Amino acid sequence: MSSPKVYIGGKLYEKADAKISVFDHGLLYGDGVFEGIRSYSGRVFRLEQHVQRLYDSAKAIHLVVPMSQADMAKAILDTLKANNLRDAYIRLILTRGAGSLGLDPRKTTDPQVIIITDSISLYPAELYEHGLKIVTAGTMRNHPAALNPRVKSLNYLNSILAKIEGTNAGCLEALMLNHKGEVAECTGDNIFLVRRGELHTPSIDAGILEGITRDAVIEIARGMGITVVERAMDRHDVYTADECFLTGTAAEVIPVVECDARPIGSGKPGPMTKELLTRFHALVRGE
Repeated sequence: MSSPKVYIGGKLYEKADAKISVFDHGLLYGDGVFEGIRSYSGRVFRLEQHVQRLYDSAKAIHLVVPMSQADMAKAILDTLKANNLRDAYIRLILTRGAGSLGLDPRKTTDPQVIIITDSISLYPAELYEHGLKIVTAGTMRNHPAALNPRVKSLNYLNSILAKIEGTNAGCLEALMLNHKGEVAECTGDNIFLVRRGELHTPSIDAGILEGITRDAVIEIARGMGITVVERAMDRHDVYTADECFLTGTAAEVIPVVECDARPIGSGKPGPMTKELLTRFHALVRGE
């Protein structure tokens, strides 16, 4: 089996040769942005939206992308083709480029565009059938006035610290609260609750990433005639929900059956969660 090929700056490299400078500010300071994208049966799900969000993130941190959006989309498709992948996870990375030690971005040159493609299975299949258990992390979500969560920056330490709390508690995910003590999102996924037949999720001003899978699920739910409410929520809402699930590019739609040792609803994945997961799978596969 041939080695995976990684796109860096317009060229494809074997995995062992895929390298950037140790002076790149993406490594030194987390100065850069990224996107996680999925392809299903050779179709990249919402490629334009992902590329647009990368460019929005880059613009927000004063980072000029060294290629057009059309060329970026083509590079993603070409990298998938070179790796002969149809069902894949795509990691699109943009770094500030190599420079001198010190924070000044004016002392960097040559921003790096990196595209990694691979197969992914974020959670075991049985968790989609039986549901996840989560805990609330003590690590607060970054204050949106400090670092806007709509920027998918390379610095994920905030989420990693919360993830460690989750794994230390025997859970694969952790719920993060914002500076007001409101429910924000999990370490890598958006959160939804089902209450009395309605779908509830934190609004963007709760300090969350505007997830592309999140938006797709909201569209599906509204198309089913389900009322979707975006609002401020606290842990009481989670504990007393009828159903709960998470959404994300890698996770897709995964049920949550317990939070902080409290069962949610029946303690099993609920009917709305199952239906939304089925319809999401149909959407991404173009059915």
